[in-house]
Amino acid sequence: MAILRIVTVQQEGHILRSPAAEAARADGKARRLLEDMIDTMRDAPGVGLAAPQVGVDLRAIVVEVPIDDDDPDAGTRVHALLNPRVVLRSQREIEGQEACLSIPGLYGDVPRHEALTVHALDRDGLTVEIECFGYEARVFQHEIDHLDGVLFIDRVTGFDKIYTLSEDEDGDFIKVPYDPTMALPFR
Repeated sequence: MAILRIVTVQQEGHILRSPAAEAARADGKARRLLEDMIDTMRDAPGVGLAAPQVGVDLRAIVVEVPIDDDDPDAGTRVHALLNPRVVLRSQREIEGQEACLSIPGLYGDVPRHEALTVHALDRDGLTVEIECFGYEARVFQHEIDHLDGVLFIDRVTGFDKIYTLSEDEDGDFIKVPYDPTMALPFR
């Protein structure tokens, strides 16, 4: 397959803020796009990717998450979906760290629903229902937000929740607070 160019917020005329168009069906073109998106996500590397992030106006996402968060050898689960929509969400939200391939170098602590049910079309055009929890639910929410023109930075609850990461002298990563006097290039 192909590695696609990832659109960043710094690029003029990007489509990241526009709602994406519904996929009419899971045809060969849509399946090729999903396969290319999986290759691109893995190459980046990332755990999710939405079609607008590769410059395509289509409600399509790919997600790859560990099968077992506690066992890295258990492998991963890959979802390649068209027209995903959240049909049920838990009331409980959990704040967690997020980053985005389209906003390189910036991180945020983002509140997300702990559990979701998502309806979508799979690569074969079959309707699927996916129940997801924890990290997987977080990734789904992040990618589905992209389809609506929403970035993770829109979900943080304050400038104190935005930061970069830097290594200290021991090689540990530390949060470096975002300077709110600097303009956000993507608002």
